[in-house]
Amino acid sequence: QVRLLESGGGLVQAGGSLNLSCAASGSIFRINGMGWHRQGPGNQRELVASITSSGVTNYADFVKGRFTISRDSAKNTVYLQMNSLKPEDTGVYYCNVNGLAGSTLAVRSFGSWGQGTQVTVSS
Repeated sequence: QVRLLESGGGLVQAGGSLNLSCAASGSIFRINGMGWHRQGPGNQRELVASITSSGVTNYADFVKGRFTISRDSAKNTVYLQMNSLKPEDTGVYYCNVNGLAGSTLAVRSFGSWGQGTQVTVSS
């Protein structure tokens, strides 16, 4: 079982910054993709940013130039640095990790979601 622990959400004024982190733990054999999604009030969950095992990043148009995703493979952790925050960035932010779990004797693919962390941007 792979567990994700998110932290870093909170309340910030428009124009401010927050840094989210998500640490994966458990019987991890290899992590492939890591990413962040968000769900605003009354909205569906949407992709914010993702990063591959080789460091290739992808961003939603609405965060390009403001948010930066990064990962520390040694710590199985993914980060989301959010700058120039806007009220429309308000929502619950979820990290998502996929890869292989188990050991060299037996591995299986996994995809896990974090519990979500609230980000509120006031105008």
